[in-house]
Amino acid sequence: MQTLKKQHYLPRFIAPAHNGESKTYLLAGDLGGTKTNLALYSSTNGVLDMIREQKYASRDYANFSEIIQHFIGECGETPPKRICIGVAGPVVKGKVELTNLSRELSEDEIRQSTGISAVALINDLEATAYGLATLSPQQLTTLHRGAADNTGNMTIIAPGTGLGMAGLYWDGKNHHPFPTEGGHTDFAPRTDLDILLLRYLQEKYDVVSWERLISGPGLYDIYQFLRDVKGMEEPVDLRAAMNAGDPSAEISKAAMEGKIPVCIKTMELFVRYLARESCNLVLKMKATGGLFLGGGIPPKIAPLLETGEFYHHYMQGDRMAELLASVPIHIVNNDKSALWGAAFYAELLAD
Repeated sequence: MQTLKKQHYLPRFIAPAHNGESKTYLLAGDLGGTKTNLALYSSTNGVLDMIREQKYASRDYANFSEIIQHFIGECGETPPKRICIGVAGPVVKGKVELTNLSRELSEDEIRQSTGISAVALINDLEATAYGLATLSPQQLTTLHRGAADNTGNMTIIAPGTGLGMAGLYWDGKNHHPFPTEGGHTDFAPRTDLDILLLRYLQEKYDVVSWERLISGPGLYDIYQFLRDVKGMEEPVDLRAAMNAGDPSAEISKAAMEGKIPVCIKTMELFVRYLARESCNLVLKMKATGGLFLGGGIPPKIAPLLETGEFYHHYMQGDRMAELLASVPIHIVNNDKSALWGAAFYAELLAD
């Protein structure tokens, strides 16, 4: 694995058109299964500035319109002219069934509740892909530099509450983000241990998708498998910490500190599975332009991704080693990239 360096390999997008407007206000959102972030931006000749931001617990509100009306009500004399919301789920004909909330949301509902006509719902990973246009070099950590003349499609994989994936098609001049629901494809076991884990998870879920492993809840499921099936010891202090907080965060924290064998093994498996599905995604997209690791988890476990184990397992791609080695790999350190990407997309909307 190459020496880690910070690089700036980012996609090229078509710039939003500006109709002589001195300043436009935009509302951007990132609606997830755990939290909803809303932000008001100003756009002046293509330069985005965040004016204010608010975080909401998604499950504390009966519907999204209630959240957005509350936020707009506090915008005072700078109401938004356009709205774009990145949502965790597949958007079809302006509607989405929110994957981790069991609720439906539509563009028409937002228009009716706000009186704003320029509204778009896009997948949260599509928003994250657009958000790459707003990053600075300091917001990327490069795990692998790849080929010096790398061009082509790009892809992003983002484990958090769920597992999101998106592609960026390269037309020779610009990249064009598009969403996928690849996180819900079948987990592919390779080893005897993987097969045991698959059987364990089959008793809990109808379908064992990659999201069932490469996510916050998936990380905890891996841990419980190692504890309950493989008999690895769970220290009393760890159990208390997990009961009092976020179990996945406690597990990854202990692993990064080199403590507690069951936590270390959990994260070894998690990193391997993330690497394997990253390899699959690069091959399916022929993403020679770059692989981005986004979402909430990769930046928090960066030391575990930098050891070389991730790259080792990523490179096990049948006879495609040369292609895989040419691909730059980056961690996206800005956990607000989906929010900024939604603002960027809002600039593209016609009034």
